[in-house]
Amino acid sequence: MSTLFTQLHLSRRFLVLGFVALSLAACAQPPAPAPAPVSVPAASTYFDNAGRKDVWTGGVRKIPITTPKGTFNVWTKRVGNNPTVKVLLLHGGPGATHEYFEAFDSFLPAAGVEYYYYDQLGSAFSDQPDDDSLYQLPRFVDEVEQVRVALGLGPDNFYLLGHSWGGILAIEYALKYQQNLKGLIVSNMMSSAPAYNEYAHNVLMPAMDQKVLAEILALEKKKAFDNPKYEELLMPAFYERHILRRPAAEWPDPVLRSFGRLNKKIYVPMQGPSEMGASGRLEKWDRSQDLKTITPRTLVIGAAHDTMDPKHMEWMSKQFPKGSYLFAPNGSHMALYDDQDVYMKGLIDFLKK
Repeated sequence: MSTLFTQLHLSRRFLVLGFVALSLAACAQPPAPAPAPVSVPAASTYFDNAGRKDVWTGGVRKIPITTPKGTFNVWTKRVGNNPTVKVLLLHGGPGATHEYFEAFDSFLPAAGVEYYYYDQLGSAFSDQPDDDSLYQLPRFVDEVEQVRVALGLGPDNFYLLGHSWGGILAIEYALKYQQNLKGLIVSNMMSSAPAYNEYAHNVLMPAMDQKVLAEILALEKKKAFDNPKYEELLMPAFYERHILRRPAAEWPDPVLRSFGRLNKKIYVPMQGPSEMGASGRLEKWDRSQDLKTITPRTLVIGAAHDTMDPKHMEWMSKQFPKGSYLFAPNGSHMALYDDQDVYMKGLIDFLKK
């Protein structure tokens, strides 16, 4: 699932005696102030690196992660400084990289958002141990918690944004460690892999050129995933329609770099060979009935042309006790690119509340 962010409460009460006194008070008192938005740090504060351990590396830190098979390092990079809004980005895949999130550089600094790029274990910028037992969902959840602790993120400032597979990881993290979260963003990911497969088979595949679909399915049946023809068929028939709605020749460099580094030793066993459905270890993953137990403020982002059912994602937003929904009408799975204005404005508005 190639595949990567809150609260101020003001209250004020007035106690008056009698109707006349109440009327006079109403005339004399100015309206109660509206809740103040999260302030945007001045540039001098946002770029203040005083006391930061990562200054000399440009914000980059390699964080040691303890696993059942030893200790490995994962790559992170901090951008900006905001004591109340810190967003950790979980990329898709599994096995892609943080690079496609680079579009955030055009928007989040101006909004005063501190954010962290992060390559999960097995991805290109982090260690890549050749041990399949490490690429299991519970171990990834534990890894995210270790990264959080190392970065010093907590319930007063910690937002977790998961895109695609990262959305699965974000939901699982919230189910286990929600006490550490200030907010959660689930971007372009359904809460059920079976429902994702059903949407692909019942809605997306019937809309494809059926001759092309038959060729794709025939190659999958033969497990000919490395056949160049497989990607040649998928790109115009599916990816340009539902992953990023631009001709492949126009796909942005951060996306091409991230997808070009995809670790298929992780992606195929966990997701399956393509984005047309899940057939790997995640095939039966379903947390739809558990969303109601996740209490931090949560934003779900869906898009009209996504591989993920936007109606399902809207439904998800209503299951979270403090959920809200952002719909990208012109977007696909990579709505942060092909419906960028809607995506970025909605995300920033959520982070500032």
